[in-house]
Amino acid sequence: MKYQKYIGLALAGVVALSTASCVDDFLDVNTSPNNSTTAPPSVLLTSSIITTGFSNGNEINRITSLLVQHVAGTANQASGQDVYNIRGGLDNQWQFEQYAGVLENTNTLINVASSTASPAYSGIAKLLKAYNFAMVTDLWGDIPYSEALQGLARLQPRFDRQEDIYKGTADVQSLDALVKEGLAELDLQSALKPSATDDPVYRGDLAKWKRMGNTLRLKLANTISRKEPALATTIINEVIAANNYIATNADDFQVPFGGTVGNRNPIYDFNGVNVTGSVAGQRPLDITLSQRLLDSMRVKNDPRLPIYFNTVPAATVGATNTPLGVFYAYQNGNTVPVEPLQANRSKYNVYFTGSTGDAPIRLLTNFQRLFIMAESALILGTSTGSGTVQSLYQDAIRASMLKAGITDAAVTTYLAANPSVAILRGTTQQRLNQIITQKWIAWVGNGYEAYNDYRRTGYPRLALALNAQGDDPNVIPKRFVYPASESSGNAVNAPNPVPGTIVPVWWDVD
Repeated sequence: MKYQKYIGLALAGVVALSTASCVDDFLDVNTSPNNSTTAPPSVLLTSSIITTGFSNGNEINRITSLLVQHVAGTANQASGQDVYNIRGGLDNQWQFEQYAGVLENTNTLINVASSTASPAYSGIAKLLKAYNFAMVTDLWGDIPYSEALQGLARLQPRFDRQEDIYKGTADVQSLDALVKEGLAELDLQSALKPSATDDPVYRGDLAKWKRMGNTLRLKLANTISRKEPALATTIINEVIAANNYIATNADDFQVPFGGTVGNRNPIYDFNGVNVTGSVAGQRPLDITLSQRLLDSMRVKNDPRLPIYFNTVPAATVGATNTPLGVFYAYQNGNTVPVEPLQANRSKYNVYFTGSTGDAPIRLLTNFQRLFIMAESALILGTSTGSGTVQSLYQDAIRASMLKAGITDAAVTTYLAANPSVAILRGTTQQRLNQIITQKWIAWVGNGYEAYNDYRRTGYPRLALALNAQGDDPNVIPKRFVYPASESSGNAVNAPNPVPGTIVPVWWDVD
């Protein structure tokens, strides 16, 4: 049984419209002028935003969160993925959520916005397109990019090298250039502009979209900073000098969801808090808190722990007692009997799921920007703006805690009581370890970002899962494997042999 595949009503409609427009010449008999074959920008924008959040928070998040040991798999596919069996089963994510989903939608939105002289829409679409292409190449490596999304005109697009996607060539636009192009369009006169109705994130505020785009530039540069330090330094300093990035938690790029079936947060809809009335595909007993994360947070009495994961009754067998309450965690890859009752396990709390599936999926954040600036200043010598490496690092922790609902006064008290967390010390690598470990804790709920950081830096230090299998039981997987549908359907261009899970992507200097 596959994990639940979600395509909202808006997305399904857009895909159908996009498909219809590809064959207009064939189907132009008895065409009604009242049935448009092209969705309006407003519908395309909403669908693109929601599908971006869904794709990040769905199976991509589940697998990467297992690999970085935020959670542990206790049944079904999750238990196999927990021990590195991650080949196959990603056709839905590759095809329907990404290429035929959000990427096709953003591409169509760019074309529709161009035809209606509405660069406000195409500018946002290019930011979303860059974010999603980055996610695909970060996870799979070389991918269809410059020749992708051309429909029947090019059914077998070439695979561009990840290096070219990030750096650009004469015929391949870099991701950073795509973002800059989108940002430039947000400054142009636009016949149509997003409204609060069709923009669920920023409610039509283009100034906030500009901050999102510049923060995305920081993220992309940070991703390649080990492989291309000079290029990363140039981009990061340029963004910092412009001083127009996400600078408060209120400006975070996070995708909202609702509490009704078909609109719910994908974390809730898979690992939901209530078995009663569960929807098809929901697996409430498949994932629980990882012992590795519990140990890392409880040793410093981290106040985010009971916000991230629910506590359990004190009598629960195997539960671990901490000053913050009683938690039930599981070692990644363990084969001992797991606590059978859902109510006795520590699972994602309402911060990540909402009480009815209405929590947002968090994609680009203020704490992320602060951690990036701290790391870049430490390793690359980039500008610290008006702060220092130490102040940026501590501000990042504070931003994460405030976002989780900890009061500012409580954060100050916590940092004062835990100097080993609050104060960077030791060698450059030891300080980098502190920065990335705290960023790993802050990114619970978004395994993709934590997985990128782990592969880039090797931090935090993660032990192998117990009873590991996969391509190599001695190596935490370094990438996803192309789905069989792509390897066979585009065999003339797909890499051959197909890289296995232990082959690092280009920017991972290992």
